[in-house]
Amino acid sequence: MNIKHLTHRLLTLTATAALTASVATAQNEVKGTTYYLPLTAIEFSVLVERSAVEPGDLCMYSERFLKKSDVPMKASTTFRILDITARAIGVRDTSKMYTANVNSKHSIVTMRVNEEGIIEAVNAEPPARPKAKRFTPAPKPLPQNPRDFMNQDILTAASKAKTAELVAQEIYDIRDSRNQLSKGQADFMPKDGEQLRLMLNSLSTQEAILLQLFEGTTDRDTVEHIITYIPTKEVNREVLFRFSQKLGLVDKDDLAGAPFYISIADLHSMPTNAAVSDEKRSKDDANIFVTMPGKINFTLHRSEQQLMSQDIYAAQFGKTAPLDNEFFGRKLFTTLVYDPVTGSVEDIKTEPMK
Repeated sequence: MNIKHLTHRLLTLTATAALTASVATAQNEVKGTTYYLPLTAIEFSVLVERSAVEPGDLCMYSERFLKKSDVPMKASTTFRILDITARAIGVRDTSKMYTANVNSKHSIVTMRVNEEGIIEAVNAEPPARPKAKRFTPAPKPLPQNPRDFMNQDILTAASKAKTAELVAQEIYDIRDSRNQLSKGQADFMPKDGEQLRLMLNSLSTQEAILLQLFEGTTDRDTVEHIITYIPTKEVNREVLFRFSQKLGLVDKDDLAGAPFYISIADLHSMPTNAAVSDEKRSKDDANIFVTMPGKINFTLHRSEQQLMSQDIYAAQFGKTAPLDNEFFGRKLFTTLVYDPVTGSVEDIKTEPMK
């Protein structure tokens, strides 16, 4: 490649890189200056446990050989609610989108928005906020096969009734061995306490696994369901979700489940903010808006039972106003941190411009 062609190529690459950087800067600029204020939502976390019962292969012989009459005879699945918690979160309010005036007339250097475009800070870094902890189920032990604990006589039994008889006898022998060990009367006693503990645990494990042939097994799983509710007005006992012991959490329109109700009360309380402006706005305003949220109470009911009641501030029950234009004029440098859940001012500091 000759010098002329090499020079031309370098110039082309340089121009392309400059153009790319310019576009990237413009995109970041637009992202930084256009922002949303939040709506306040209530996020419910509902922990639901599912219990699946499977009858044992020898369940029909449990009364005859083990004197147990309360073992399950058919498969069933049931659900129950373990816990319900709630927290306020901020979601994008598409009706509250603004573009800040970032120019030589205003002392706006940086703006920070979260992943939803909700404003978090102006001329400041927002504080690190803890994320919601989601439920993580504990790992399950691998199921053990009762056949691994059967002797040859049990495995070669000619009928199911004979198998049940021999398994029951094995269970009684295990119990007898455990009792003798516990009383120190076994023919071969362990040398120390740790060895005794291991032997007793092993016998208990063998008994529990063989008992599954008569008593069946119960498999349990816990699942976290997230329900997001955005209050927009006062409501009295609105159905939030429904729950069925046979189906678990179902849609609020599914009459197979019992209803859980939410009520919203407007407490008509709103904090004042001396930093907002009541003056008529002009095109030269910084266009930095904040929310003065209103306080509400939400209550969760099941039938006539109150499960929780909490007061929170909600952006949509308050009002939105611009900050006084002096905060971002040529005389003051202002740092502003928002509450991303309500859109209110969390922290504001000013210093004279040099």
